[in-house]
Amino acid sequence: MKVCSLFSGIGGIDLGFQQAGFEIVWANEFDKDAAITYRNNLGDTCLVEKDIRQVDVNEIPDFDILVAGFPCQPFSIVGMQKGFKDPRGNLFFEITRIVDAKRPKVIFLENVANLMEHDDGKTFLVIYNSLAQFGYSVRYKVLDSKDYGNVPQHRSRIFIVAFLDYEQCQRFTYPEPIDLTVSLNDILCRNVKHSDCYYYNESSFYYQQLVETVTDKRALYKINDHGVGKKKHFICPTLTANMGTFPDRVPVILDDFGLRKITPQECLALQGFPNDFKFSRIPMNSAYKQCGNSVTVPVVRRIAERIKEIM
Repeated sequence: MKVCSLFSGIGGIDLGFQQAGFEIVWANEFDKDAAITYRNNLGDTCLVEKDIRQVDVNEIPDFDILVAGFPCQPFSIVGMQKGFKDPRGNLFFEITRIVDAKRPKVIFLENVANLMEHDDGKTFLVIYNSLAQFGYSVRYKVLDSKDYGNVPQHRSRIFIVAFLDYEQCQRFTYPEPIDLTVSLNDILCRNVKHSDCYYYNESSFYYQQLVETVTDKRALYKINDHGVGKKKHFICPTLTANMGTFPDRVPVILDDFGLRKITPQECLALQGFPNDFKFSRIPMNSAYKQCGNSVTVPVVRRIAERIKEIM
């Protein structure tokens, strides 16, 4: 079964569907650094690096499933919530343009949980009706990565699955919650010395606050607009794209060698990416941004497995 991927990023959704046994036949990503990471890990045979608005539907091969983690910033509570008034929000209609031309059997969409509440629910209604007008039956559910992906990250996202076949939609169910067996310390390497660039020192702006607050080697801490948060996190808060814009938004831990930010590779692990998934030849801030923009792979894989069963 063949998949077309839009707004592919570093390939988190694509990887989840690959792990479930699907074939990615065409993918599209505009960000050059994300495209480098995608090709470095998933190959470059199907990725087209182009503005989605410039894509001619005739250049896309036939496929069975369309997947897309379309831009979430216009709907996120972290952002300004401009919705469809934000140019990035309007990119959703590029999905419907391709759906109209290709009519895939299944559509899989991922976005922030706040999509349902944005603009008093009007935004979600537009998205729902946009799929329904093409004859799709729609299911949707908000899933938290810590409950559905066995990763110690609190990350609530809405997953929309639409079927062209009504009977298939009726038989589809989302995965059940699973026990969280992976802890922060299974992922964070506290006994390994990392590059000095990750460590805070006496010249760092937040150093004194960090020394006073970050004292528990089992926990993770966050810096916010008011300084170093005193709350200990034993499950990582949602990794956000602004880790690449504001370096002090990267979670902080105490390891055997000092106070440091968690690394991009550790962020990938908190998103459920396999150990052999690597960054290459991109700036560090871009790597952090990519982690925050991506998805939790095991959650996607479990939904993809349900879709495969139905099909």
